[in-house]
Amino acid sequence: MAIADITQRPINDDLDRVPDFGRAPSGSDVEANLAGIWETAPGWRGWLSTVDHKTIGLRYIVTAFLFLLIGGIEALIMRVQLAGPDLTLLTPEQYSQLFTMHGVTMIFLYALPILSGFSNYLWPLLLGSRDMAFPRLNALSYWIFLFAGIFMYVSFPLGQAPNAGWFNYVPFSGPIYNTGPNIDVFALGMVLLGISTTVGSVNFVVTLFRMRAPGMTINRVPILVWGTLTASVANLLAIPAVSLAFFLLWLDRQFGTHFFDVANDGKPLLWQHLFWIFGHPWVYAIVLPAMGIVSDALPTFCRRPLVGYTAVALATMATMLIGFEVWIHHMFATGLPAVALSIFGAASMVISIPSAVAVFAWIATIWLGRPVFKTPFLFFAGFVILFVIGGMSGVMTAAVPLDWQLNDTYFIVAHLHYVLLGINVFPVVGGIYYWFPKFTGRMMSERIGKWSFWVMFTGFNVGFFPMHLAGLLGMPRRIYTYSSRMGWDGVNMITSVGSFLFALGVLIFLVNVVISLKRGALAGPNPWDAATLEWTTSSPPPAYNFAVIPTVASRHPLWEDRLEEDSGDNRARSNFTEGYLLTKGRETIGTSPIDAKPVAILKMPDDSYTPFFSGLFLSLLFAGLLLHWWSFTAGMAIAGGITLVIWMWPQQALIQRIAAGRGP
Repeated sequence: MAIADITQRPINDDLDRVPDFGRAPSGSDVEANLAGIWETAPGWRGWLSTVDHKTIGLRYIVTAFLFLLIGGIEALIMRVQLAGPDLTLLTPEQYSQLFTMHGVTMIFLYALPILSGFSNYLWPLLLGSRDMAFPRLNALSYWIFLFAGIFMYVSFPLGQAPNAGWFNYVPFSGPIYNTGPNIDVFALGMVLLGISTTVGSVNFVVTLFRMRAPGMTINRVPILVWGTLTASVANLLAIPAVSLAFFLLWLDRQFGTHFFDVANDGKPLLWQHLFWIFGHPWVYAIVLPAMGIVSDALPTFCRRPLVGYTAVALATMATMLIGFEVWIHHMFATGLPAVALSIFGAASMVISIPSAVAVFAWIATIWLGRPVFKTPFLFFAGFVILFVIGGMSGVMTAAVPLDWQLNDTYFIVAHLHYVLLGINVFPVVGGIYYWFPKFTGRMMSERIGKWSFWVMFTGFNVGFFPMHLAGLLGMPRRIYTYSSRMGWDGVNMITSVGSFLFALGVLIFLVNVVISLKRGALAGPNPWDAATLEWTTSSPPPAYNFAVIPTVASRHPLWEDRLEEDSGDNRARSNFTEGYLLTKGRETIGTSPIDAKPVAILKMPDDSYTPFFSGLFLSLLFAGLLLHWWSFTAGMAIAGGITLVIWMWPQQALIQRIAAGRGP
């Protein structure tokens, strides 16, 4: 990506130039020229080679939602098994594999990837850019995510799926107690998925600091961006820990090392430390962007800006910062020293404070606004209720003596589902209703949408709240059946009924999506009268996003633009109709990290097959490691290296620049 300084006027050099400045009326030659530059080729070639962030974002959303449906089906099968005592629908081994793959699917293959989909699609539109910082890296992250999911699921129909729980505790997952390939699939698949998350996180961080519209200072960035940025930084710090854990476990299983083997001075507790140093920040990584969706979309339906923007942005960062200090929250029952338990117990309670700041901000926004009860608003309001319930049960388990009693009971399962499912799924579905017009150009049905909300909200609470009671009655986690003498029959039957009711609500939502794609009312650019930049574009947006790179002067540019226009002041409108055009190639404006002053023209790469083949060869390399096909593995490494050379080969214009002695 060549960068040309735009702070000084150049001397007759096409590579170093001041960008064009002007207008681009709708239907003008400027828009036609930009469309020809940015549009992806039709057919399978474009499908494999596109680096358009909008296409990649939608692929993330659709793929992750498919994994949600698969994980939901797995959950329903387990709920049938647990609906009554002494049922035999599943064997213990089948239940272990189903239970493990359900957790892996929902936590790793659904929860964060779908939020990455929203951010991939929306970030350049929210920030006033034409693409992400590294479009090819963006495509690579999706392809690796897809192949990692396929990698882990191929083992499922063969009866060799991971079977030690999504937490994969040793020694049960070690070579002595688990001799099949099940855990090897999990270990290698998770390392592969970690690569996808890491490259995606790098892309988000650089995009925020270099790709914002002129004038979008750091205190004007939407909260969704803050949430995803915080999660991305956390991923860069946390994923190496869990990747190391899985790699060490794979070495134990394949080459006889003893990192976790207590009989040979290994440390089983090391696994829990490495896993939960990653696992607890991951909880917030799959929650904070969802909270950002609510913080940005909820005010639209309250007809006022978010109360306490600065406090919510700081609370977002504080949540993740403290989140790195509470991993032993998951290890209170492992016999750690009392001093450690007290410190981490206190931190586990303190982390509720920034979350409470966000809750009060949402409630104040609703209270001080004039709410419009559209379907997205219902999902966001329902999320606030579920957030409070899940947060309260989390604070309860921060008390060490109480956690000792509840740690291995269904109370924790209830808390986990309120935090990971309720706090993630409801903002996601609300976000789909909210941005569906932007994605497709059509509105979703309000009547069907409200039905889907009430069925989902009722089913969720009927399904998961009784799990608290089951836990208090002593029902252990991770059991595949139970005796009728235990007294858990009623709560389990209610939970199973509620789970199917929740699934019905999801089905109604999917019906709404299908109907709306075909017969939904045309949306127009800004059907919700929203305030953020994505609604300045057509619905769906053009390939180039913005013909004119907008200039931002506030946190709510569309609302303030409208107010000034109503007062007869046209200065704000010119921020969106006149500005940098950049029509000589795939280009966008680069800005300074804090003040968002324009400092560079960023040359963006064209579509390329290299991300697809890089992801494919890397995935096949991991398959070779799993099957011990060492020659095949070496071949895939060579093929991947060649693909990377092609990827990094400089463009002809850059070669000419270097040959002329002007540097890269």
